[in-house]
Amino acid sequence: MTLKSLDTLSKFKNTLKILISAFLIIANISSVGAQTIDHKPPNIIVFLVDDMGIMDSSVPFLTDSDGSLIKYPLNEYYRTPHMEKLAAQGMRFTNFYAHSVCSPSRTSILTGQNSARHGVTNWVHPESNNKTPLGPPGWNWKGLDKSSVTFPRLLQAQGYTTIHVGKAHFGPLNSDGEDPSNIGFDVNIGGSAIGQPGSYLGTEAYGLTGGDKHRAVPGLENYHGKDVFLTEALTLEANKAISQAKEAGKPFYLNMWHYAVHAPFYSDARFKEHYSHSGKSENAQAYATLVEGIDKSLGDIVQHVKNLGLGNNTLILFLGDNGSDAPLQIIDNYSSASPLKGKKGNHWEGGMRVPFIASWVSPDQHQLAQQSLPINQNAVQTQLGSILDIFPTLIRLSGAKTPENHPIDGFQLHQQLTGSQNLERDEMFLNHFPHEHRSSYFTSLVNSDWKIIYHYQSDGTPKYELFNLNSDPFETTNVANTHPEQLKMMMALLSKELEDKKALYPEKNQQPLRPILPK
Repeated sequence: MTLKSLDTLSKFKNTLKILISAFLIIANISSVGAQTIDHKPPNIIVFLVDDMGIMDSSVPFLTDSDGSLIKYPLNEYYRTPHMEKLAAQGMRFTNFYAHSVCSPSRTSILTGQNSARHGVTNWVHPESNNKTPLGPPGWNWKGLDKSSVTFPRLLQAQGYTTIHVGKAHFGPLNSDGEDPSNIGFDVNIGGSAIGQPGSYLGTEAYGLTGGDKHRAVPGLENYHGKDVFLTEALTLEANKAISQAKEAGKPFYLNMWHYAVHAPFYSDARFKEHYSHSGKSENAQAYATLVEGIDKSLGDIVQHVKNLGLGNNTLILFLGDNGSDAPLQIIDNYSSASPLKGKKGNHWEGGMRVPFIASWVSPDQHQLAQQSLPINQNAVQTQLGSILDIFPTLIRLSGAKTPENHPIDGFQLHQQLTGSQNLERDEMFLNHFPHEHRSSYFTSLVNSDWKIIYHYQSDGTPKYELFNLNSDPFETTNVANTHPEQLKMMMALLSKELEDKKALYPEKNQQPLRPILPK
């Protein structure tokens, strides 16, 4: 054999070795990939409490300048032991934002889009268009419909059983959104166009035979005439639906979206004695019983999931849909979110900061689903997060695909749930409210330490509020006049965000009242 032939043979052997090695590597990667794909898809619970603000719990969510948690008097008033347990085994966020009223937040959770983009900028009135006098006529008061891209609809394509329990408020009467089954849910228990219950009492058929008949909660006939509080009835039905999903051998996604703690403030008799000597008003005591009822519901659902052997493969996200509406005295605009300023419907932090806890029901770092979304235990995340982040986080976890023509405004929370900061995300939250309410016709933008509020005035005069949330977290001092360059920068950013999302503005004489930038 010639030297040339030997050289050729040597090269062939080397090439063969490389190909075999490559094949083995690919085979190994495929095997790892198959393990990841073959593990059971994680069950998901989004536990949403209506009108529960950041201070409506015994779990502290506020920190000092060093990032240490602080308990305030309201934390001492409420009793939420199951929330405490969930926070101890998971991650709580101290700067988690929602829109200032309910329907915008609910739509944002399911779509991953800011209200300025999806157009549901006010709470949806079931019977009529409540744009309010200067509100944009074209705002999306019909809400979600059969064509809407929603997270539960995408999960259906992944083989999930999708369950809605409780308040929906996705659209008015006689619209697609009136029935959650039109927007991606296989099961609907108690969800309709209403935004509050006619009654919390089974003895009043939840509004049919007592309270407000126009706001009666549907679909709970088995409890009519019985001494079963609404929160408990919904919890029992949710647990039944979870069991049915397991029996069918399917992963489940559960919207556990309670009507509590929204008005009317019925007292939950199971917890009444815990607050009877508090010295607070009757309504404030009733509100506290609603909070504790929610906490019991959380504990009961968590325990049921564990009893079914599903705990280590079930993720739970606990949050509120807007700032607190607890019936407490308002002093200089401080009330149910104190020490934060404002409450539900306001442009201050108390109107938009909500509790958020993420945890696996039974933490187990060796479980494959949990390895795909590790969550630190008894941990605190101070970097900003928002309701917009839930959609992209759960999309990644479930393996679902988002249509390319559906823009997402949120960010995945995977890094933040491990205690790290996501350096690729912005730290902005836009709250656009071109309607009349407790705070009327405004847009606010949080950008890291700074917050700007622009007030739309019917006479066209610009009005600004500017706060440094790092040095002044309780919004005591408007520095718009003393920080002109920061004001210009924040207003330019606010204006750009609105334009990018094709936001609709308040109108006077059919002319939009667009933000006026400072000179």
